[in-house]
Formats: sequence, C-alpha cells, structure tokens
Amino acid sequence: MSATHPKDELDQLIRGEHGHPHALLGPHADGAGQVWVRTYKPLADAVVLVVGDGSTAGSAGEEHPLEHVHDGVWAVRLTGDAAGEVPDYRLRVTYGEHTLTVDDPYRFLPTLGEMDQHLIGEGRHEQLWQVLGARVHHYEAPLGPPISGTSFAVWAPGARGVRVKGDFNSWDGREHPMRQLGSSGVWELFVPGVGSGTSYKYGVLGADGEWREKADPMAAFAEVAPATSSRVFESSHTWGDDAWMAARAERPAVAAPMSVYELHLGSWKRHPGGGFWSYDELADDLVPYLSDLGFTHVELMPVMQHPFGGSWGYHVTSYFAPDSRYGDPDGFRRLVDRLHQAGIGVILDWVPGHFATDEWALVRFDGTPLYEDPNPQRGWHQEWGSHIFNFGRHEVRNFLYANALYWLEEFHADGLRVDGVASMLYLDYARKDGEWTPNKHGGHENLEAVQFLQEMNATVYKRVPGITTIAEESTSWPGVTAPTSQGGLGFGFKWNMGWMHDTLGYLERDPIYRSHHHHELTFAMTYQWSENYVLPLSHDEVVHGKGSLLRKMPGDRWRQLAALRAYYGYMWAHPGKQLLFMGSEFGQESEWAESRELDWWLLEHPEHRGLQSLVRDLNAAYTGSPAAWRHDGTPEGFRWIDANDAGRNVYSFVRTAPDAPDLVCVTNFSAVPHEGFRLGLPATGIWQELLNTDAEAYGGSGVGNLGVVEAQPAGSLDSEAPGGLPAQATLVLPPLATLWLRAPAPTRETSPGIPPTGPGEAPSPA
Repeated sequence: MSATHPKDELDQLIRGEHGHPHALLGPHADGAGQVWVRTYKPLADAVVLVVGDGSTAGSAGEEHPLEHVHDGVWAVRLTGDAAGEVPDYRLRVTYGEHTLTVDDPYRFLPTLGEMDQHLIGEGRHEQLWQVLGARVHHYEAPLGPPISGTSFAVWAPGARGVRVKGDFNSWDGREHPMRQLGSSGVWELFVPGVGSGTSYKYGVLGADGEWREKADPMAAFAEVAPATSSRVFESSHTWGDDAWMAARAERPAVAAPMSVYELHLGSWKRHPGGGFWSYDELADDLVPYLSDLGFTHVELMPVMQHPFGGSWGYHVTSYFAPDSRYGDPDGFRRLVDRLHQAGIGVILDWVPGHFATDEWALVRFDGTPLYEDPNPQRGWHQEWGSHIFNFGRHEVRNFLYANALYWLEEFHADGLRVDGVASMLYLDYARKDGEWTPNKHGGHENLEAVQFLQEMNATVYKRVPGITTIAEESTSWPGVTAPTSQGGLGFGFKWNMGWMHDTLGYLERDPIYRSHHHHELTFAMTYQWSENYVLPLSHDEVVHGKGSLLRKMPGDRWRQLAALRAYYGYMWAHPGKQLLFMGSEFGQESEWAESRELDWWLLEHPEHRGLQSLVRDLNAAYTGSPAAWRHDGTPEGFRWIDANDAGRNVYSFVRTAPDAPDLVCVTNFSAVPHEGFRLGLPATGIWQELLNTDAEAYGGSGVGNLGVVEAQPAGSLDSEAPGGLPAQATLVLPPLATLWLRAPAPTRETSPGIPPTGPGEAPSPA
C-alpha cells in the first residue's frame, strides 16, 4: 500500500481507534494539485463519486469510481478540471442489488468553535445543550442545494474511539467514526441527511478497551421505555406565553402567593385500558382543572427520561429529554405554554444528586467513572442504590447546572424543586462509621456538592429573571435560602419537613390526646424566619404503607374529612407557601400508586366534593388576601393571638401586610364546638367570616357565626382581650374546623421595618 493510503492509520480507523478520522476520510489535497477522496464503506460492492447532487435526476455531473484500497476503505484521485479543488460531491454506494446516494460527513468542518471547546474544557459553558447532543442544522451550500443534517457531539475524554450508529446507517457505526476536538474531550461528527425523529446511540471504545453502546447524555428526546436509544429532535414550537414571562420577571416569588399542586403525570388520569395520556391530553384536562381550583403553580414530579416507572422519575437516564411516555419535547412545551397562558406556574422536580445504574446510560460512560465519583464512599448511594455525581469535577458540575438552565430557558419552567439536597450536603448521609471519609477540614460536609449548589443557584438566578429554586432539605443546615454572596446555598425556598412531620404527627392522634402535644404545632414558629419555607404535603407522605392523608386522620369518615378541612385551613393561613399532592384535594381514599390513576370516583360522593370545594375556596381566599402571603419570610407579618390554648386544642394567629386587611386564623382541633369563645383581634368593627371549613357546603355541620364577627374595644367585656390586642369578640368555634376572619379595613397603611421582599429570595451570584 502506498504512502498515500497509510496502512497503520487505516487499520486504526477500522478498529475504531483513530481519533481524527477526518484526517483520512473525505477530501484531501495532496499538495501536488490533486485531491484524494476516501470513504469507509466496509459492506459496499462499489462506490462512485458523483460531482453535484446525484440524488436528483439530471443534477449529476462527472462520475468517478472509487477503488477499494484497504479492508473497506475506498479512494479516488480527482484530476483534470477538478484537480486541486474540492467539488460539491455525493457518493453512490452499491450494496448487492441496492444503490444509495449519500452525502459525505467527512467533507464538513466541525460544528463547535474554539470558544465552545475552551468553555467546555473549563466547565463554564452555560448553554451546553446548544453545542453537545444531536442538533439539526440547515446550511446554504454555495456549490449545490441546501444541506440539512445533524451534528452529533459527545463528551467522552477517556474514550479511545467513538462512533455514532442509528437508523441512518443500519446501526452499523463503523461508517461513522467521530473526531476528537482538541483537548476538550468532545467527539463530533456532522451527518448530512439525518433529521428529526432519527434514533441513534454512540458506540464508545472505552479507556479499558471495551466497546459500549451508550445513549446520548445530552439527548433532547429518547425512545419510549423499555427501548433505550436516543432520538434527534428539532423543535417547531412557537411560544404564546410572552405576557406570563414578562410578568414573572417582575414578580419576586417569596412575596407572591404560591399554592402548589404536586402532580405525577403518569397516574393523575389514565386511559380506560391503563395507557398514558399524552402531554396534549393532559393539558386539555389539567389546565381547566387547576384553573378552577385556583392553584397558582403545578409541581411536576420528574419529567426527565427514566426507564423504570416505579422510580417515579427519580432514577434519570436522559437529563435533557422530557419523558417520551407522554409525547415528544414539543408536546411538553405545549403543556407548559398552556399552563402559563392560564396563569399557572410550572415547577419541575429535578434530581442532580444521583443517577440511574443502567449500563447503556451514564455509568462508566467512556470506560472510566466519568459522571460518577470514583471514590465508592462518595460515588454510590447506599440508600437509593444509584450512582452519585462527581461534584469535584468541573465538567460534571457544568453538565448539571447547564441542565438546570436548559429546563428553565428551553421549556420556560418557573422553578426547580431540587430533590435530596441533604443527601448531597453530607458525606456521612446514610453511612455508618468507617463508610465515609471526612473532608479536608475534618468535617462531614461535602464541600464540592456545596460548591455545585451555589454555582447552580447563582447561575440560574443571574440568567433567568423571576424563577425560583426550592430545596428538599431535611436537616438544620444553615443558610439554605441565604444568598450565595453571604455564604448561603442560594435557594429561593426550602421544604419545611419539620412542620410537615410535626403537624401530621399531631393530627394522627385522637383529639382527646392532642392537648398533651399542643406545642408540636407551634414549634415551627421558633425557626420560621431562618429560611423561606414551603409547607409540603407531598407524595412521600402517602406511599410505602403511610396511607393517604385521609386515612391518617383518626375517627369515622366524618371526623377524617373534618380534620383534613381544618388542617388545610390552618396550613393555607400559616407562614410559608403550601404544596398539596394530587388527590389530597378531594380526600384520596387509597395510598397513591404510580401504576394507576387517582380515585376520581370519590367525587361522586358529596362529602368528597365538599373537600374539593373547600380547597377551591381556600385558594381564592388565599390569593385574594395579601396578608396571607406578602410577608411569609419576615416576622413582622405574623403574630400569635394565642399559642397556648392546649386545653381546648385551639390555635389563633394574625397575618398582616401593609395596605391590606389583617387576616385572623382560628383553628379548633378538638372534636367539640366551643360556644362563647373569646378572641383577641387587632381592630374593632365588623370582621368578615371569610372562610369556615365546617360549612355545610364542604360537608361540615354548619356551625358558625353567620358570616360576620363584631369586635368590641378591649375591656368592654368582662376581662382583658386575649393576646393583649386592642379588640375582642365572642364567637362560636365549630368542631374540627378553621375560621378565617378578615378585618373591616387595612389596620395600617405602612409597617415600618417590613422589607418589600423576604431575605434570600433572589440569591446573588457567587
């Protein structure tokens, strides 16, 4: 074989180990005024180079048969008029009785520029999805018709070779080896003729010499499980939520109402045969349902592609692909768009702490522990049986925070609820002594994970105005919602798991025992102002033998529903935003299971429709009462009226905000009414009984105060007003019920010392 066709390099190419296949394949001037064109077609019987687009009748120009030079490699030397220049050409390839005309991937320049490669190498490419993955391109070709195709680019720095295989090459990746781009660790290839919908995978020759078939870590679309290939996708969606996006940018989340409906897409509703609803079908029912009930936001359990439905989406394999069980990525865009146009925000559950163990996904992607931490004490999650990301590697942190931006920018998500933050923060999480190693300071904090969370929060708040991030964090880690500039983690909110456990523990007891546990409900106020909180009644509380919220309540069915109504009334008025898992709004009877839809048949019963009606009215009263949400993060917006009425199981407090009527909440968690109940109030006059969870319309007993309560000056009755307030009233407290009372007018024009937003709402960049 001549030096023109170097055998050693061609053998490397054939083995899939040549990192620069473009140096051998495609057109190459030989320096003597001639052009050599090589192609690798190992199964071909004949190959002809056609000058011009030979796929269209009459467009073919000169034809140049290629010679088979070495083990599937074909070559031709162009002479004559074409000498020294690279013409616009195609390849006509014959396989037995079949002949195809194809474009040559190896005549195109890289689709990533030097700056992209530099930023990837430094782990600072904030829009990583715009350069990696499978991206459709359309080019105007000066020498021929327009060219469309797909650029494949994947980060695999330890790989000895990478090929792309798919529908376009009969899943034989030998014809499409990819090239390394400098020292970035990125392998790239533009394949003309490949368009949206094409399935593909990467063949990766690992550092250990083993070939692996891998889905694309940056894929925008994936096959429906149990199939495991990635799919090319080009969006054609035009957004119609401009008004929502503009208003969101001006609306700080901590000082706005937030009533969240947590939803699992696959089990909210199903087709009669058990099939999943599409994103569009969900939008048709979900949008009017949430609008009718008045929820301000919906929080979707993970919509990122995952193979095992029983993981509920928390074991992710494709972080950039919406779940294909329900349709394509534009279907998900339409769902978000329609929710926004109805005035409903969208929060996505996001899982950056750990990933699935499937061999075809991220695990040992290039033959090394690339995405996972190589230290088994840090890289394996013993509790969840999954791999933990290597937060100490800047490219991995870049992958994750770019993924956060992707969902916020490409899909217009309004927030991310970050799963399992506590498991990321502590090296000894779910580990015994001897199973973990302290950090460099001798502590148990995962310093690299802290750095990632700060980087992520600072980046998303900087780039996407009006969004929020929410931490599922169950420990006393300080400053979860403090700005990163002050050393905090930079989240907008933190789930108040302590409030949730305390209140459910209290309510699971029979009312006759609750007086002994009275301060389990008041304890949350001792730390309420340390963070910005969400009060979560989430899916975790209605699975794994815990029973539904309804079944947690003691007593007969009337008492169970009454207790839930009272609980929701207390929760909606309590400082902090609220989150309710689907089905709980109408008293789901059975424990939640992802494999079937909710118990919608319960709405045939008036008592369950009554609970649903209460939630509707709670949301309306809440959003219409700025005192209930404007100062969730500051103590000036809350005051106990009486936190110590343990004997009667009663709690009373007032919520305030400037230029808004005060809102008083009184909850009776005993099973008997309290006649002649004396209540301190901030002002005299006629207070509106804005809400009574014992109303007959909700399935209650109808005990109440006829819609109004008259407040007299303090001292006008027999004794001083409870709570030392300037006014007092006598009223009836229904059993297992919550009353909301609205002041006759704003009690103050301004409240000195109350800032317009809570601390830590919009974290500063690190």
